[in-house]
Amino acid sequence: MRFKDKVVIITGGAQGIGATTAIKFAENGAKVAVLDVNDQGATETASWIQQTKGECLTFHVDITNRTEVQSCMEHIHREFGKIDILVNNAGALKDNLIGQLTEEEWDFVLDVNLKGSFICSQAVQKYMVQQGHGKIVMISSQAAVGAPGRVNYSAAKAGIQGMMKTLAIELGPNGINVNAVAPGFIETEMSKVSEALAKNRGIEDFIEYKKNMINRNPIRRVGQPGDVANVILFLASEEADYVTGQVIYVSGAPVV
Repeated sequence: MRFKDKVVIITGGAQGIGATTAIKFAENGAKVAVLDVNDQGATETASWIQQTKGECLTFHVDITNRTEVQSCMEHIHREFGKIDILVNNAGALKDNLIGQLTEEEWDFVLDVNLKGSFICSQAVQKYMVQQGHGKIVMISSQAAVGAPGRVNYSAAKAGIQGMMKTLAIELGPNGINVNAVAPGFIETEMSKVSEALAKNRGIEDFIEYKKNMINRNPIRRVGQPGDVANVILFLASEEADYVTGQVIYVSGAPVV
């Protein structure tokens, strides 16, 4: 198994990309810790893993709260004796055009997406430095290159790419690889949030918007959580030991 006895932490593992990634890691032999504020979803992810005889712990954690995150990481390290992989997957949307975007919407999206990834990465890196190895995978987005109605989300996801590259430089000498995956349109619970907020982005007919997007996509479909999870697993595996500081776009199309 690719990840036999590896200890993997996944933020936002209650649904969508996070849940799919957690299950795939467990199927490949990993011990998984799911961090989320969605207790029901996290429990469902853990139950699915445990049904297949995998090992999964769940933690109710606000990743923007340093005290909660540090306490959780200490618990995981104490329970498993190490932390091999961190997937910074948790994210949130509050879409609005710049003229209507509130300071609260800006702060919330930057806190969850960018600050949360920083706090979690800072908390695990000390364990990875001590053991001399580790993999950190950030979840950015195609929106990092710009998306109308998402100035907050685009800024956060572009910031993740800058943070990832800096951490790759800082932590590389300690045997730690840091990379990012940047999904395009992926069919998840968050895409339903995106649809609900479409008019805030100036999109009057989301179904037509989605149809046009698919028609412009060379692969002619939207992505599924497994498409992203597969790339995350690659970057977290020994196969990517010589890959660091990179962004892989999982969008079905070239990104410019």
